[in-house]
Amino acid sequence: MKTLFAFLLCFCLAAPLPAQKRKNKKKDEEPKPQVLPVLPDLPEALTAETGRLTFYVSPLSDKGLLSQQVRDALKALIGSSRGGTIIKLRAFVAGSGDLRRVREIVTEEFTDRKLSLPIVSTLQAGVLPMVGAQVVIESTVADKKVVNPNGVALFSGIPRKDPAAAVAELQQAAKRAGVQEMSSVTCFLSSIADAAVVRGSLSAAFPGAALNLIQPQRLGIEQQTNCEGVGRLGTTPPQPVSITKEAALMNTPRLVFTTVQLVFRDQDSDFQLAVQRLAKTLSTQQVTMKDVVWIGAYSLTRQNAAKADGATSGAFDPGHLPASTSLLFEGLPSTDATAAVEVIAARN
Repeated sequence: MKTLFAFLLCFCLAAPLPAQKRKNKKKDEEPKPQVLPVLPDLPEALTAETGRLTFYVSPLSDKGLLSQQVRDALKALIGSSRGGTIIKLRAFVAGSGDLRRVREIVTEEFTDRKLSLPIVSTLQAGVLPMVGAQVVIESTVADKKVVNPNGVALFSGIPRKDPAAAVAELQQAAKRAGVQEMSSVTCFLSSIADAAVVRGSLSAAFPGAALNLIQPQRLGIEQQTNCEGVGRLGTTPPQPVSITKEAALMNTPRLVFTTVQLVFRDQDSDFQLAVQRLAKTLSTQQVTMKDVVWIGAYSLTRQNAAKADGATSGAFDPGHLPASTSLLFEGLPSTDATAAVEVIAARN
């Protein structure tokens, strides 16, 4: 009897051991790594209705590092759009921040908010008109309603030595084009010290326009102010597309916007390759280089700026060149890039 009792006692004590062993084994297992979802790629080109285009500029902020300032700028721009669709963002980053972070943050913010992804162009500027500000972002928005019933005018950036002369030149160009109201104006200054005076002149000349002031290089080689802009036409132009050296008057149903196409190295063939890639990008929106009405060319040196202008001009009839802005910047989205080109094209 004692033997049977001892056997049962041993059995009862040993029974929990396998369960305990399994429990300990479960504790010893390493947690499975969390797999983050892959963020979608940003588009290279998008189409928007010409009549619905509106434009905004993010407020400057000196709070936090680049990431926080980008998020704050996007929050402000999304709020300003009032439910419209943001088609394109052009970000100017000053300081030592990584330009690639802008695209990453845009993708994250728009994906989290379940908004359609915009085109994003990023450029490294020299100085912004606020100490501590590291980014300012311009947005092109497709509004819910028609705001440009007669179309828009896209103005070239024509350099002038005197800031007042640059503002006056744009004002006269707007009058000649029949602009009812300027929607946005961006002035690129050789010295940000002129920012307050230029902003005052712009506010007086173009009340209600979204204004942006940039010093594209830290050390401007020569005194120069270059102002470009977009205006709302007061009357319907005689032709859907009318281009002069100073402006492109557009009353086509839609416009196509692209991100910047980078140029690597500095051979003529490298610039021609960038134009070919732009043409391929435009083809995804059912337009060609012949439909281009405005070109933005950004380079690091004057030599490369001349090559960029030559490569883009070579894609068009010499008598029908698009409106354009050509500028020297402190840096580009890739450290290996020598120039960048973006375009706007007309689409029926």
